Amino acid sequence: MKIKALYFTLLLLVITSCGGAKKITNIEEASAKEVITSHKAAAPDFKTLAGRMQLVYETDEKLQSITVGLRMEKDKNIWIKASILGITIAKVLITPTSVSYYETIGKTYFEGDFALLGEWLGTPINFQQTQNLLLGQSIFTLKPSEYNSEIFQNKFKLLPKQQPQNFIHSLFLNPDNFKIASETLSQPNDDRLLSIRYGDYQKLEEQFYPKNITINTSEKGEATKIEINYKKIDLNVNVSFPFDIPQGYEEIQLN
Repeated sequence: MKIKALYFTLLLLVITSCGGAKKITNIEEASAKEVITSHKAAAPDFKTLAGRMQLVYETDEKLQSITVGLRMEKDKNIWIKASILGITIAKVLITPTSVSYYETIGKTYFEGDFALLGEWLGTPINFQQTQNLLLGQSIFTLKPSEYNSEIFQNKFKLLPKQQPQNFIHSLFLNPDNFKIASETLSQPNDDRLLSIRYGDYQKLEEQFYPKNITINTSEKGEATKIEINYKKIDLNVNVSFPFDIPQGYEEIQLN
């Protein structure tokens, strides 16, 4: 018991030294409201972001590693350019209302809603969820009145007080920065699973951004794994979002 008490004392000292987390005064008895409020306060506040990532995309049929350029205008645009050996192979432009995409190998393109992102991830996802995923925030809206909080394996564990039918959601938060450690959604009746795990975080301008993200999805036995490793992040820099679908490309039709 003495070791446990010492651990939580040290944990409390770390948390109370971080801005936005000073409302929590007793870690073991922290309410869901306190934890969720601190998580929302940990959301990065920036105007623009430019980053470079290494992305590994793996399915049962293929394994591909690509370099990805990322640009964001918070709450407005997410722009992604994928390349191999310096050659552009695809571009994506995501706004709150649409997804545009083209790839140069098969010369295909897509313009429409978020169905394409859902196809890639194996689960439906919108703009805000995509932005949150890239920034280490929960992809689901967290309402304090609907969640319980407890300490589990040195992390805050949040679970809905009542899980909707065929919808099991859980998430773990790091106690030192209140960013997501892992978030899981399963839909047993549909044999569908989405798991997002974050590794270390990096501190930039007094805010925390992910270094590593691992996304695992499965549906009816078909699995997809996406590993994202941030190599560089620059904040509040001048960015543009060039996107023009080349002529002669064939439109992708989703069933």
